[in-house]
Amino acid sequence: MNRKVLIIVASVLAILVIAWVIYGTMHKNDEANYQFREITRGDLESTISATGTLSPVTTVEIGTQVSGTISRIYVDFNDQVKKGQCLAELDTVLLKTSVLDAQASMDKAQAQLEQAQADFERNKQLYEQKLISDAEFLPFQIALKMQKANLISARAALQRARRNLQYAVILSPISGTVIQRNVEAGQTVAASFSTPTLFKIAENLSQIEILAEVDEGDIGQIKVGQTVRFDVQSYPDKIFTGVVKQIRLEPTTISNVVPYTVVISAANEGNILLPGMTATIDFIIEQKNDVMLVPNIALRFQPDEKTQAEFRKNWQKTMASLPDSLRKRRRAQMENHNFSRNGNQQIGSSMTGSRRPKDLSQVWYLDQNHKLAMEMVRIGMSDGTNTEILRSKNLKEGMKVITGMETVNSTRTTLQNPRPGFGGGRSLF
Repeated sequence: MNRKVLIIVASVLAILVIAWVIYGTMHKNDEANYQFREITRGDLESTISATGTLSPVTTVEIGTQVSGTISRIYVDFNDQVKKGQCLAELDTVLLKTSVLDAQASMDKAQAQLEQAQADFERNKQLYEQKLISDAEFLPFQIALKMQKANLISARAALQRARRNLQYAVILSPISGTVIQRNVEAGQTVAASFSTPTLFKIAENLSQIEILAEVDEGDIGQIKVGQTVRFDVQSYPDKIFTGVVKQIRLEPTTISNVVPYTVVISAANEGNILLPGMTATIDFIIEQKNDVMLVPNIALRFQPDEKTQAEFRKNWQKTMASLPDSLRKRRRAQMENHNFSRNGNQQIGSSMTGSRRPKDLSQVWYLDQNHKLAMEMVRIGMSDGTNTEILRSKNLKEGMKVITGMETVNSTRTTLQNPRPGFGGGRSLF
């Protein structure tokens, strides 16, 4: 008899255990497992990205003021030149002939002037003795003035011919590096209508400029003297720095986008940065060191409806158990944070939509009793991944905050706000 009782009791216990396991398994599938990220402390910076082209600080295009054939070229690409150094020469045969012709014209004008001067002096004596009339003396006066003018013109022509002969020797106006050469020996250049460019020289490649195109939506945050960080494809592991030198006021329109040109000055140690390279630029708008950081995904987390209902219920119980004075203080704090109440003494929306200040957001976590808790925090700058916590009552460094909810069948992260500090979610209460 005792054996039968034991068997019955054991069977009942086994059934209860099996039922408990099945019940627990069924409910376990509905229980949410939260995903967590830690609150950290570190450095934060806000940047604006852009692209630009490297160029020398000063470049000079060197041409020729006379036409002719290039007879000799003395420099090539990348050559270092000094101010006054000969770069090239034009054929000087015709130019020397022009000098000789101008010299002969001046000698002829000089001789004609001497003859006119002698005729004038001889006839002046006759005029003073009243042997000739005013009308007879006037042509000698005019002839003398004309020959003086012809001599001046001949001297100018000679000076011009000599200067053109000097222009046949192309000299460098600055010291620098030859970055462009557009002619070859034997090539004919014509300077009749416009000055042809023979060479381009960069004055100093130890300093480089970047011409960056910044969108009109970001240009208001760019200031002269602002620190800039950039890199180029040729040196992907190397970071260069510079400063904003100038913000040009003339905009350009590209596909209905209005960018402004920002000039950045940077040192070029070792001359490894070459003109024409494309730079990826970060304008450092703001930097903060050793601040408390919360992941942006935690600021966007919102529990599901079932969890929110349970949270509201627990919150109302907590408020009901508080003394009147403390309850009023808590409600006043909520109202100061843009919470609202209705006639049933139920806390209203958690600062959603346009009512929430941009620097206020909410963070969810588990309290000491492993119950869901929420805290409003004052936030500062963000780098797109983490956001600075300016003020918080309970959040500390190393504390885990909720970033998502995971179930057996699915994993999801519910978003309340599209960006930290901005409204757009559903009401919690």
